[in-house]
Amino acid sequence: MRTQPSLFLGDEAFEPAAPRLIEWAPDQWPVADDWRSLVDAFVASQAGRQLGQFIRERLASGAVIYPPEPFRALALTPLHQVKVVILGQDPYHGPGQAQGLAFSVAPGVRLPPSLRNIFKEIAQDPQRGKAAEVPRNGSLEPWARQGVLLLNTCLTVEAGLPGSHARRGWEVLTDQLIGQIAGQPRPVVFMLWGAHAQAKQALIDASVFSSGHLVLTANHPSPLSALRGPRPFMGCGHFGLANNFLQGQGLAPIQWTLR
Repeated sequence: MRTQPSLFLGDEAFEPAAPRLIEWAPDQWPVADDWRSLVDAFVASQAGRQLGQFIRERLASGAVIYPPEPFRALALTPLHQVKVVILGQDPYHGPGQAQGLAFSVAPGVRLPPSLRNIFKEIAQDPQRGKAAEVPRNGSLEPWARQGVLLLNTCLTVEAGLPGSHARRGWEVLTDQLIGQIAGQPRPVVFMLWGAHAQAKQALIDASVFSSGHLVLTANHPSPLSALRGPRPFMGCGHFGLANNFLQGQGLAPIQWTLR
């Protein structure tokens, strides 16, 4: 991705704008080969064309849209490598935060509260045997490269406006992606945190291979719900349970701890 250096006028430095979506160009956004046919079919569909028209109109009106590469999760985690699916809702809407991976922020960006709770839960997971420090780097790209699909159900958002691109067509694609994963015979762990993510369980249950997958549910890691019943996120133990399941299937566990 091209970056623009700081501009200097006298003694003042002007930082470049945070990376953002510049144009609707899904054919130019990197995607792993085994996702490409599904993505291309969506882009060519009525829902995809309507979504593209909406985003083009919003860009033309001056809207700031994140992230710069909406398909980043599909580029880093090919279908045949998916071991775990973590579902988010839509990208972070602050400058420089969203990088196309659910719950993840770019290196150097302050940890959002939900991500901090995720790291706290990993640090105290009883399967670890000992507590770990909460990392300062919030990029979850190392997870994505190990087979953790960090998928938001809506793949773009406008600056400062959470949910601004919901129900515009992205959910058609992401529902298809979830169904595609669930329809594979290879066992996968689905982590569904909060009511929005848990509403997608029906897509998993509809697969003939649903009994082979592990579905873990809990409240959302947001501070507003992480400690609430009936399934508090804090103390859920999902990360250790996921690794136990993967190892039981003869698969390598995920290295959840970031350095």
